[in-house]
Parts: sequence; structure tokens; C-alpha cells
Amino acid sequence: MRDATGEPLRDRLVLRGLRAHGYHGILESERSNGQDFVVDVEMGLDTRAAAESDDLSATVDYGELAERLHKAVGSDPIDLIETLAARLAGVCLAESAVAWVNVTVHKPAAPISVAFDDVSLTIHRSRDD
Repeated sequence: MRDATGEPLRDRLVLRGLRAHGYHGILESERSNGQDFVVDVEMGLDTRAAAESDDLSATVDYGELAERLHKAVGSDPIDLIETLAARLAGVCLAESAVAWVNVTVHKPAAPISVAFDDVSLTIHRSRDD
């Protein structure tokens, strides 16, 4: 991705470790009891206008974005973390300043019968997709 001058887009806004309870999964227990999901998002954007103007409207309000992501995890149960990650990417790309996003969905309490630390899926989406 390139900025308005044709230079590579290098600015990134990162939100890590957003925790939200959701009812996603293919098992009945996941749907009835729910579980915590952890979300990381990395967004590419051009922050020069915001830096020059010191105006929040020229960038992403990460506090409001965090609330929208939290709500998106907690709503409308689905089967797959792939679907959840795509939903969250859409929330980020709804911000006009965001050119691309990497979304990682962690499912630390996934129903796996052996010891593990984490299960996660990372996707990349952009306005060019």
C-alpha cells in the first residue's frame, strides 16, 4: 500500500490483547457457555495529517475502535474463528483512515484434548482486496 504521495505506507496503529467473551465455535458447549477470545489488530494508515493538525478526526480513535471490536466479538455467534477474524477486519476497515489490517484471533480455551498454550489465526485484509 502507498500513501497519497506514492510512498510506501509505513505507519501502523496496533491494539493488542483485547479480551472479549463470545459464544463462537462448533461445539454446543462453546455456544452455551462461551469463552474468552483475545484479539490483536495492526492497522496501516498515514498518520501525517493527524500529527500535523493534532486532530483526532484525522486518524483512528482507538478507544472507540476497541469498543466496536469488543462488541463484534460478543455478538452473533458463528462457528469459525476465520469468520470472526473477517468480521473484525471489516470493523477496522470501516475506519476511512485504515488502508490495511492484520487481525489475530486467539482462542486460548479452545476445546483441545492435549496441553497447549494458545490457538490463533491471523488474517490480512486491505482496501485492495
